[in-house]
Amino acid sequence: MTLAIGYVYLITAICFILALKGLSSPRSARLGNLLGALGMLAAVAVTFLAPGVGNTAWILVAMAVGTAIGVPAARAVPMTAIPQMVAAFNGVGGGAAAVVAIADYLRSSPEPAAGTATAVLFSAAIGCISLAGSAITFLKLQEALIGGRPITYPGQSAFNAVLLAVIVALGVVVATAGGTLPLAILAGVSLVLGVTFVLPIGGADVPVAISLLNSFTGLAVAASGFVLSNTLLIVAGTLVGASGTLLTRLMSQAMGRPLTNILFGALGGTASEAVAQEGRTVRRGTPEDIATMLAYSRKVAVVPGYGLAVAQAQHTVRELTDLLEARGVEVFYAIHPVAGRMPGHMNVLLAEANVSYDHLKDLDQANPELATTDVALVVGANDVVNPAARDDPGSPIYGMPILEVDQAGTVVFLKRSLRPGFAGVDNALLFHPRTIMLFGDAKESLTQLVARVKEA
Repeated sequence: MTLAIGYVYLITAICFILALKGLSSPRSARLGNLLGALGMLAAVAVTFLAPGVGNTAWILVAMAVGTAIGVPAARAVPMTAIPQMVAAFNGVGGGAAAVVAIADYLRSSPEPAAGTATAVLFSAAIGCISLAGSAITFLKLQEALIGGRPITYPGQSAFNAVLLAVIVALGVVVATAGGTLPLAILAGVSLVLGVTFVLPIGGADVPVAISLLNSFTGLAVAASGFVLSNTLLIVAGTLVGASGTLLTRLMSQAMGRPLTNILFGALGGTASEAVAQEGRTVRRGTPEDIATMLAYSRKVAVVPGYGLAVAQAQHTVRELTDLLEARGVEVFYAIHPVAGRMPGHMNVLLAEANVSYDHLKDLDQANPELATTDVALVVGANDVVNPAARDDPGSPIYGMPILEVDQAGTVVFLKRSLRPGFAGVDNALLFHPRTIMLFGDAKESLTQLVARVKEA
């Protein structure tokens, strides 16, 4: 039986690897997600057959409760709240890994070997940091509960360093002398460090923090695998940790800033609309004029952002692009790696509206096309098209690669107001002579454009 379980675990590990490969592209993401889910289902089912597994009834009850909570939550969550859901689920995963490792330590008699104790300590510390840090990212993304502005205080780096030193010292005590009290204190201090580590991160950088905390959760799960002598947990946790680390690095590159600057640079907050408008004017357009411009263009680029998700306008923008293509207009979607509130947010949003993958172009593919584009239609994006990232060395976002929509013939912004984006940085492109503003809810504005294009 043990050999058969090992073979199933091997197949499951292969499914996880193929799932990650599938998730690397929007075209294969759905299949990748399915492979990962099937692999996990097989792993859970076969684990019940492993020697020494008891309390089956309680395990089934816990699974039923988790399913009853998780499925409705995942199905009911709006597209705007998916980043919050990801943060919450990731935190729960880190917390679960920590609890499992601590529980196994407490039931060990006599005290576990030094190697096992080290794995327990690592899982407990990293899992608790991930749990508390993910809770703070959830609150920052929610904004109604805690603002996206960085929360800083004097000596915060020194304080975090002291917390880390305390965790290491307690770990040495537990590994050498044992004891449940030092382990409990270690878990508590790790929770505090998770909070203080994420609080100074500005709202615009929270997606990177989510990715980093996801890698922490993976490492905590891998350490729990060592504690339980479960090869599959080690493999799965390592895959998550490695992929999360790689994604964090790629997102840092997409923002044009080193990870240390993102984590400790305190970029974020909001600027006032009054400051944004001071001494400058904008060109306002009407749905009729903009629809006519779109209908008689040769090439149109659509640049989606978080505002598209807020308005739940993905289906409407697809209807608009379908109409334009029917008129012979070449249309593509320019996707920035950090558009939205989490990695791949815009890809998920557009996939829900059944936008063809062939229409999606990433940053490197889109920028050469924008120079020959007649109209760049920016729907709810701001920071990822801000020329200050390219032209203003004094800007907080300087160095971040952007979608160069200012190279298009005309830029049409669909925004509620002139307020800056999530990074809190003013965007001079809003006041450019070739920029036209269409104010209002994105879905309402797009609906009007659809109606006018039909009449054009």
